[in-house]
Amino acid sequence: MLILSSPSGAGKTTLTRLLLQNRELDLTLSVSVTTRARRASEADGIHYHFITPATFAALRDAGDLLEHAEVHGNSYGTPRAPAEEVLAGGRDMLFDIDYQGTQQVRAKAPQDAVTIFILPPSMRELRGRLERRAEDSADVIDARLAASRNEISRWTSYDYVLVNEDLQQTFGSVLSILKAERLRRLRQTAVTTALVARLMDER
Repeated sequence: MLILSSPSGAGKTTLTRLLLQNRELDLTLSVSVTTRARRASEADGIHYHFITPATFAALRDAGDLLEHAEVHGNSYGTPRAPAEEVLAGGRDMLFDIDYQGTQQVRAKAPQDAVTIFILPPSMRELRGRLERRAEDSADVIDARLAASRNEISRWTSYDYVLVNEDLQQTFGSVLSILKAERLRRLRQTAVTTALVARLMDER
């Protein structure tokens, strides 16, 4: 489970899109559910599953969410069933979630989760990105910037931390992390065990 987190506007959504466009990586995106309103640029079922607070509460209370959190007054969560299906098939899943969700996923599957935190090069640049996005009011942008300081302070709980000053360079770093993590002994055990057994039997 490859998890990307960042304060709003730091680049995790763009990096997620670039990862999914590379079909050789064979990543499946975990589409979260949320109670927040859909933005004009978003499509239901692709960016999020937009649901009511009552539906969200029912999913949470039934244990059907792998993780859930409240961010900027809205609820977000990861449906459990799609994630378990992908992982059971031996494929990797990509998560675009915040630090609260990351902590919950890591607690449930510490050996399966690889976590990356994306930092902006400066708060001024972060504000500029949010303003250029032109999807939120000035009050919402101010609230996101205030919350981002709390999110940024969580960087030490991640496996990797990248400063997104140049998007292509940051993307290259994410690719390197993904490739290295796929080669870890723990994730190669089944294949390597069979090979070692054959090698030991050869004369």
